[in-house]
Amino acid sequence: MADTHEFFATCPKGFERLLAGELASLGTTGVRALHGQVAFSGALADAYRVCLWSRIASRVVLVLSHGAATDADELYDAASSIEWESHLSLSSTFAVDAHGVNDQLRNTQFVALRVKDAVCDKMQARFGGRPSVEVRHPDVTIIARVRGERVTLGIDLSGEPLFHRGFGRRSTDDGLGGLRADYAAAMLAAGSWHRCLRHDAPTLATAYAGSGTILVEAAGAALDRAPGLLRSRWGFDRWLGHDAAAWETLLDEADERAEKGGERAGSLRLVSLDDRPGAASAARTALRSAGLDVSLDTLTSRDTLADVLADSDASSTLGVCDLSWLRTAELAREVSALGCVTALADSLPTGSPLAAFVLGDNLDAALGMAPTDSVSTLLGRDEATIRLYAETDDARATGGGDNGTPAAPAPRATVTLKDGTTIPVLVSASDQFAARLQKVAKLRAKWSKREDVSCYRVYDADLPDYAVAIDLYQASEASRGRDKGGRWLVVQEYAAPKGIDLDLAHRRLLDVLAIAPRVLGVDPNDVTLRVRKRAKGGSQYASEQEEGADTRPGRRSRLALAPGSHLVDEGGLIFEVNLAERLDTGLFLDHRDVRAQVRELAKGTKGSKRFLNLFAYTGTATCYAADGGAKHTTTVDLSRTYLDWAERNMERNGFTGDEHEYVQADVVRWISEQRRTRNRWDLVFCDPPTFSNSKRMGRDSFDVQRDHAELLIGVSRLLTADGVCLFSCNLRGFTPDTEKLEKYGVEIEDVTEGTIPEDFSRNAKIHHVYLVKRTPRPEGASDLPEEARREQASFRHEQNGPRRDSSDRRYPQGDRRSSGDNRRMHDDRRGPDDRRRTRDDRYSRDDRGPRGDRFQRDDRGPRGDRYSRDDRGPRGDRFSRDDRRGTDGPRRYSDGPRRSSSPSDRRGPGRGRY
Repeated sequence: MADTHEFFATCPKGFERLLAGELASLGTTGVRALHGQVAFSGALADAYRVCLWSRIASRVVLVLSHGAATDADELYDAASSIEWESHLSLSSTFAVDAHGVNDQLRNTQFVALRVKDAVCDKMQARFGGRPSVEVRHPDVTIIARVRGERVTLGIDLSGEPLFHRGFGRRSTDDGLGGLRADYAAAMLAAGSWHRCLRHDAPTLATAYAGSGTILVEAAGAALDRAPGLLRSRWGFDRWLGHDAAAWETLLDEADERAEKGGERAGSLRLVSLDDRPGAASAARTALRSAGLDVSLDTLTSRDTLADVLADSDASSTLGVCDLSWLRTAELAREVSALGCVTALADSLPTGSPLAAFVLGDNLDAALGMAPTDSVSTLLGRDEATIRLYAETDDARATGGGDNGTPAAPAPRATVTLKDGTTIPVLVSASDQFAARLQKVAKLRAKWSKREDVSCYRVYDADLPDYAVAIDLYQASEASRGRDKGGRWLVVQEYAAPKGIDLDLAHRRLLDVLAIAPRVLGVDPNDVTLRVRKRAKGGSQYASEQEEGADTRPGRRSRLALAPGSHLVDEGGLIFEVNLAERLDTGLFLDHRDVRAQVRELAKGTKGSKRFLNLFAYTGTATCYAADGGAKHTTTVDLSRTYLDWAERNMERNGFTGDEHEYVQADVVRWISEQRRTRNRWDLVFCDPPTFSNSKRMGRDSFDVQRDHAELLIGVSRLLTADGVCLFSCNLRGFTPDTEKLEKYGVEIEDVTEGTIPEDFSRNAKIHHVYLVKRTPRPEGASDLPEEARREQASFRHEQNGPRRDSSDRRYPQGDRRSSGDNRRMHDDRRGPDDRRRTRDDRYSRDDRGPRGDRFQRDDRGPRGDRYSRDDRGPRGDRFSRDDRRGTDGPRRYSDGPRRSSSPSDRRGPGRGRY
């Protein structure tokens, strides 16, 4: 084989310039940076040296030929022209790694297949046999790279990617992130770490080293340790052209250099700043796995960083930080991370560079300077940048003067609180937010102490540019352990209107997350950010878990708090809130006065004092009603998760027993079913979602503006004679359909004004609350429209129909649960005549449930549609298509409603008549 060969080394996009410089330092010739690779030439030993010493390259490939590849035939001919018998034996295994496509070769698997066919056919013709294909661990890997109408064929000398250094790698599921070895090496190269190593006592100061890869790469370079020295397998081990003597010479040289470089271990200084749990342990484990015996200073607080680096020299010090582990939704952690990096930059000796791996440009604003150099690359599918910062006039300049001279350095933006605390911010105007927050926080604190309120809204978009809501939650007096005396913040971002600079809005939000904890005395780790967006399905309360999933723990751990959950006090009661895992916390703060009104109404009820909570959510209103003296409570919600939550809230407040029931059901359908029973309630609280399209509902969707009238008509029929319903909704533009409600005998009174708490006074439309009652009518009078009364006669046959089992009529749909074995809601038993109801109440066309036709398929009785084909009673199918007439008489019940058995003939609720 010739002494000089053509090679290329691959690398991640954007690293070509850095790799070219590294290859030149290794003594290779003909170095040319291409797209995603760097070409070079030299002897085989030069390629071996690159495999052993390169920290940035991913693979090293020996080029065998370049050929035409317009179509599959030309590709086959190009591969057949190579003397494969010089590279493979019949006992060898091989694989083809294909990259690139063109108009005719549109699939890389097909490219690999055609090259494989050419190799096997060539060996078959030469030796009468063919080598085997082994994809996972082949002896030789053939590289085929198609670009345009040309193909490059070669042998992969590296085997596994070179960034697999040959020592154990940690698990990646510990939340620390951590860069790949070649990315970490590129950061060090961009920061000129090799120049720091020319001086005595080189120092590397890192922020968020994650898994420790950056530390390993820096220490390896400082101790002159070849990155491939620990690898046991290479792509050229069983290649027929392998020069074993040249490779052994390089290994001996690398061992000698590593032994000599180990003498510098005492002068190397590594400093790691990372406040994440487990980061220090992961960094030490990584160094130990790589066989690097060096000292490491691990810090969890930025306060001591300046003292640690006080005696460092600028020429031998490099700062490095990795922020690639941050995700878009982790804004609170991003604020903390930017603060750490800012502290690192301030602690470095003047003139020392800082290299950062970031996914955005927020660090520029945090440091108050522009990068002096940057390298754009990809991290997975995300665009990322290696940014280099250095203390120069140009870096901090805000603009040039008229004569072209650089402007004066721009000071970094900070906010100073009243107690003298200085907070770095990204937007200089954030001082206005800080001033406003300090003012309202003081006022809210006085108000909350006077009113004995521990959970309240502090700030509600007081400044238009800082459109967030900040809620403060304080631990219950019953809290124990870490939660005792705890304070938590929930920051909710309002959607930015069109035309707003999203990057600027993001920086303002980061400033809010930096300022709010300091002003309100909350640990930054106890701040939760919520970004509200319309869900694609389910209810407004849905979370990551499926609504209908059974998440009930065992009885012994039922009251144990889930991660992110805490106990808080309100109105003398204890409630469980979850500030981490769900969109809503479990306690609507704006309904504080509404819940108090529920308690007062419960105190004023007479008789059996029965309370019904519809769309109950976490059952907080049920707790208030029980505290107000309600003897029987029924809590209804579609979500089992929230029913369990409601039951825990009741149990924490001492309300247990058979008289408290929890029903999982579609509320609208459940109301319709209860109207056919004798169950009535003295007080009802109904707080439906603004919109829901949960798949478990018995309808396509629920819209409170569209469906509220039918809902309230149904609820009014469940009230006792003196009963009252408290109806609440959060639709800002909600308008009740008073005309329709009045037509069906429902009174509605707006009582919103008295239910808006002081901390929500800026937003008077945060909710609407109404008192709903049934209109009393004179004795003997009917409250039904004339059209409905005319239809009553057509349904009277139902009174003589088959009797339904009373035990099935009470809760025909859903899962009814109580605290004991007694399943009764009332103490009284119903007699044999309890199925009879008044003519006006039972057979009204306009009193048929929220969807109109009381015989519609999704609104049937406990045993389905009484007149369905499969539930015909003793006289057969009374309404079947083939048995609608007597033997010789006219059609029976011809004036009654008809449900067609043919899907094509179903004309919707209330229209199937003939």
